[in-house]
Amino acid sequence: MKIKISNEEIREYLNVQPPEFPKYTTQIINLANQNAQGTRPKVVGQLSDLIQKFPGRSMAEWEEWYLKQNPDAIRVATEKILEMVQSLRDAMSKIDRDLVEQWVKDLVIVKTFIGLRFQEAILKRVSGIRRCDYRLATPEEEARGIDGYVGEQPVSIKPDTYKAKRSLGEEIMVSFIYYTKLKDGIEIEFEEVH
Repeated sequence: MKIKISNEEIREYLNVQPPEFPKYTTQIINLANQNAQGTRPKVVGQLSDLIQKFPGRSMAEWEEWYLKQNPDAIRVATEKILEMVQSLRDAMSKIDRDLVEQWVKDLVIVKTFIGLRFQEAILKRVSGIRRCDYRLATPEEEARGIDGYVGEQPVSIKPDTYKAKRSLGEEIMVSFIYYTKLKDGIEIEFEEVH
């Protein structure tokens, strides 16, 4: 049997009434907190562990017990988040129609192009290392699992997670170039291309 308990019912069962916040404010506070990392364990403690150690039953008891364990945590977290809210407020004053349009173009045009065409950058880098030409695969070659050529050697460009799948039996008779997406680019690993 499956049953659902709504958040409202949970609050009723636990006799807890959360505060009401003005529209959009919690989204901004959440964003500020993500950037400021104000509620990370090093600031407020490992809450999942603390609640297990908590000997009481009520929210009032939890609040009292928690604040004895972490007397400065709420203040420190609040200050970190409030500082970031101020930074966001300053940034908001710089946002106008032109900036939003520039952001949309960057997402739709630039990031999409880079995200979908980075295979060519990989081929260019590997061919530069191998001191040979490269080319992208034709649609017919792509249908055979070939993404491009480094010199005369056909290559397939796959995410590094593909290594495990490759051992499961898929046979593509080409050299592989694996990539890992990083925050600031991509890291590639390639088999020796003949």
